[in-house]
Amino acid sequence: RVFAFRDARWAPDPVLAPGAAVRSPQPAPLVIDNGSFQTRAGWACPDPAVPAEPLLRFRSLAARSRGARGGAGAETQVGNDLGSPEPLRWLLRSPFDRNVPVQLELQELLLDHVFQRLGVSSQGCVDHPIVLTEAVCNPLYSRQMMSELLFECYQVPKVSYGVDSLYSFYHNRRQNWPCSGMVISSGYQCTHILPVLEGRLDAKNCKRINLGGCQAAVYLQRLLQLKYPGHFAAITLSRMEEILHEHSYIAHDYTEELQKWRCPEYYENNVHKMQLPFSNKLLGSTVASEEKQEKRQQQLRRLQELNARRREEKLQLDQERLDRLLYVQELLEDGQMDQFHKALVELNMDSAEELQSYINKLSLSVEQTKQKILQSEVNIEVDVVDSKPETPDLDPLSSEQSLEDVESINEFEPLFAEEQPEVEKPVAAVQPVFNLAEYHQLFLGTERIRAPEIVFQPSLIGEDQAGIAETMQYVLERYSKEQQAILVQNVFLTGGNTMYPGLKARIQKELLEMRPFQSSFQVHLASSPVLDAWYGARDWAVEYMSREEGWISRKDYEEKGGEYLKEHCASNVYVPIRLPKQAPRAAEAAAPSRASGTGNNPCEQ
Repeated sequence: RVFAFRDARWAPDPVLAPGAAVRSPQPAPLVIDNGSFQTRAGWACPDPAVPAEPLLRFRSLAARSRGARGGAGAETQVGNDLGSPEPLRWLLRSPFDRNVPVQLELQELLLDHVFQRLGVSSQGCVDHPIVLTEAVCNPLYSRQMMSELLFECYQVPKVSYGVDSLYSFYHNRRQNWPCSGMVISSGYQCTHILPVLEGRLDAKNCKRINLGGCQAAVYLQRLLQLKYPGHFAAITLSRMEEILHEHSYIAHDYTEELQKWRCPEYYENNVHKMQLPFSNKLLGSTVASEEKQEKRQQQLRRLQELNARRREEKLQLDQERLDRLLYVQELLEDGQMDQFHKALVELNMDSAEELQSYINKLSLSVEQTKQKILQSEVNIEVDVVDSKPETPDLDPLSSEQSLEDVESINEFEPLFAEEQPEVEKPVAAVQPVFNLAEYHQLFLGTERIRAPEIVFQPSLIGEDQAGIAETMQYVLERYSKEQQAILVQNVFLTGGNTMYPGLKARIQKELLEMRPFQSSFQVHLASSPVLDAWYGARDWAVEYMSREEGWISRKDYEEKGGEYLKEHCASNVYVPIRLPKQAPRAAEAAAPSRASGTGNNPCEQ
């Protein structure tokens, strides 16, 4: 179970040519699933010649480089044109704050990219109706800015807003499914619990958890960087997202699953090893053996020359000192006692016996050094095949000069220890002492369940929020028992963060614990949790193409403002802005006028 990271690069989106069915008999609606993780766009046309799937799918990211000095100006790249997000991670910008678009300049870049790549050819405007997804209970200011962008900048004829998870619920409707249910939508930034009664969203009882796939990826990155500090830079967010999508799962019982991972056999059978990229070059040298031997001979020759030069310098110093001592001894033999005692004081000696002892030691040392120099000149050529270069024999009673020679040789011993040849087993290259591939592996054990578990236990990352199970129970308790029974008969899971294996079984387990004894419930998973929002929006656009229900025209925008919303089966609930009524100021204006007429003080008047 060794898996390699794919590290796939994003292929740039081609410029598509729309077919004739998109333009006639009337312009087909353009469906855009404006998600915080990925943007999906395509045509809503009943003609079978037009693909009934999103033609564009790209990350909702943009990067703007400053440009080189003296060269071209700033360059802006959007979505798949980025190639890979990691080299540009510090330049990436998103128009979303959580799941609400707030940076309309970046949102305009994303829409420009969509219209350009889909081949919208109308001059100066986009003459296709737009179906756009928005967040649950989207703030009026965000919708107002989006409508202003679409109507003022792109001159669209009409637009319709809907909730992505409700579009997915609308797409997965079946004959035996009731119109009521509880939608659990978990995306990149947020997780929502949405009660739907009789086909309409009950916005008053919707709840949001500020956790999703983004927080799980960051948490997994922190866990692995603490576990493998040597591979800190290689543990990127893109690779963490790949691990979450392909190697993580939801535990049926988190505590019990952790106990299973403590068993060595269970760990060996279920651990996933992720292989990081590494270099196959060996740590040792790959030089030929003949070149190595020649290099060793040169090093040995330089060592011998260095030792010989040091011996000659020491021999010269010892000879000068011996001549000095012999001169002082001659003064004693000639009877020059005053000069003799003065010379002894300079030499820091007390008597003639001490002088004679130093003379004997220096004479022996000089004689031994001369013999070593002669011996090194004779043995100048050394056999390199020997396991260790020969060192001159040292007398235990040798002088300080011999000890220094030994130290100089010991300084070069590591050089020969590293380059020591092997005669019996000649090899062309030095083998590494450990397995490089295994060193560059990430072992995924409990991390496979820890990261996805945060949507059930936000306290794992220090968030003071309720998990999915607690939020579901809180929402259900706001209804009567009859309505609760209707809602739990259709618990619907959608969103990219619900694709973990085991999530459906975990939701069933949580509902079994919170529901009354012998009560029934049903949990359904979207057929395509990622794309069903776009498919549902397309289904709605095809069905309501010729109706006025749910469409905001340019006349509605100009009369009722950008925050105006026409409700439909998959939309938010429109709550208009209500300004407080101002009190009439007629009485307030009359009082100061009377006071100014009766006052005698000119300053007060």
